[in-house]
Amino acid sequence: MVEENVMDLVGKGLMLPLMEEFYTIQGEGYHKGTAAYFIRVGGCDVGCHWCDVKESWNAETHPPTSIDSIVENAEKYSDTIVITGGEPLTWEMGPLTQGLKAKNMTIHIETSGAYPLTGTWDWICLSPKKNKLPEGDIYKKANELKVIVYNKHDFIFAEEQAAQVGEDCILYLQPEWSVRDKMVPQIVDYVMKHPKWKVSLQTHKYLNIP
Repeated sequence: MVEENVMDLVGKGLMLPLMEEFYTIQGEGYHKGTAAYFIRVGGCDVGCHWCDVKESWNAETHPPTSIDSIVENAEKYSDTIVITGGEPLTWEMGPLTQGLKAKNMTIHIETSGAYPLTGTWDWICLSPKKNKLPEGDIYKKANELKVIVYNKHDFIFAEEQAAQVGEDCILYLQPEWSVRDKMVPQIVDYVMKHPKWKVSLQTHKYLNIP
């Protein structure tokens, strides 16, 4: 009975499978270099073979945690909050963002867009994946589009995705970390030929921080 009650709360977004939470420097995209408190929610079925947080995939390995507790912890560190995963939109994000907003926090999400957009966001980083494409109206709501480049075909995919976002959406190409030495020169060349794009690097990995 207790377990059923917990799952009901998770279903409503009042508890979430929390993998980790930490205060660090945003390493990627538009807000790189900015101090932010990261909330990493477990659960993802998108299944990118190069994912660097595969331990986030199985939500059952991460304890359902009250959003009140999550908000209380976040409040101690920063007024800029990044919700990431896993795939955070697997879950109902409305109650968490409402709780954070009540504390006057600025809230960002990093998502593949594979599930409908819930919650209230100040910044949406959409990072689509080929094997489970975004759904709903998130393309038009995205503030930045970040496409991970693992091979040459990803440039074609990037253009397909860019054609669907709003005109004010900032476009980023980011090398997948394990092939960065191979792909960075190709990305640099591509951006110079197609300057609507910008280069994003995982600067937190160069800085050796979370």
